[in-house]
Amino acid sequence: MKHLTIIVPDGENNLSSIVGAYKIFSRANKYWVENGRKELFKIQLAGISKKVDFYDGLFSVTPHTHISAITKTNLIIIPSLNHNYLKAITRNKLLVDWIEQQYKDGAEIASICTGAFMLASSGLLDGKSCSTHWAAADNFRSMFPKVNLQTDQLITDENGIYTNGGAYSFLNLMIYLIEKYYDRQTAIFCSKVFQIEIDRQSQSAFTIFTGQKLHGDEMVKKAQAYIESKLDEKISVEHLSASFSVGRRNFDRRFIKATGNTPVEYAQRVKIESAKKALETSCKTINEVMYGVGYSDVKAFREVFRKITGMSPLEYRGRYNKEAAR
Repeated sequence: MKHLTIIVPDGENNLSSIVGAYKIFSRANKYWVENGRKELFKIQLAGISKKVDFYDGLFSVTPHTHISAITKTNLIIIPSLNHNYLKAITRNKLLVDWIEQQYKDGAEIASICTGAFMLASSGLLDGKSCSTHWAAADNFRSMFPKVNLQTDQLITDENGIYTNGGAYSFLNLMIYLIEKYYDRQTAIFCSKVFQIEIDRQSQSAFTIFTGQKLHGDEMVKKAQAYIESKLDEKISVEHLSASFSVGRRNFDRRFIKATGNTPVEYAQRVKIESAKKALETSCKTINEVMYGVGYSDVKAFREVFRKITGMSPLEYRGRYNKEAAR
């Protein structure tokens, strides 16, 4: 029998991802047995304290065991953390060290949402791809510059390490892992029982782009402000770099280092974010929205919109603006 460890970190962290992981894997185990096979996983909640309180003591979790009692596990699930990531990491250093050693001993690891901060603090994500909640992306990039953060991705899977995007999208990661460890039929069954959309791969449609501002490059901050003030215009990056007396190549390099995007990508994301808001809140036509954010070519606008959101402008409006969709 394989062993699954669901981590219960110390501190006021996220209870739902602990409970959700436990329930879905327990149901997969039961379905497995109901179909004539032996339980696949022994599931244990493990931490470094006998009891952990959540939401000012409204709920509490009593882990099955201390991590020191688990010498060998096959899969570790790290739940999401609350917003003070540095405090959570420092407070759970013993857990981080244990996770790192278990991975070296052959365990696979799955981090849920901002649990990626705990995983990244071990160094195991250096040089690897990773996702987390889009709202935590700026903090994550600042703290872990060696990690290839891909917040558009709902799930990443690399060398026995799995990460996922934000909030309740962890349910999709659980279904992904069920299929990986059990089989497709069990994953389909669990997706139907828990009513989770199977095979979802992107969290792009849920992202609210605010731009990476947690950097110290004042020139780039001014360039960002300029781009954001010219939504309805086509921006020349050559002209923009020249206005700061910086060569185009050096300008691009500094911009990418500071924001994680090229100037062109940044301008596209700012414009598409504005277009999304217009589609959500107004009855403007697609063309009116397109012109309002500086595009004149319908095909180009649709291609960039789909690249960033995973949907066409029409599909996006249909999902988020019931009045306009009528």
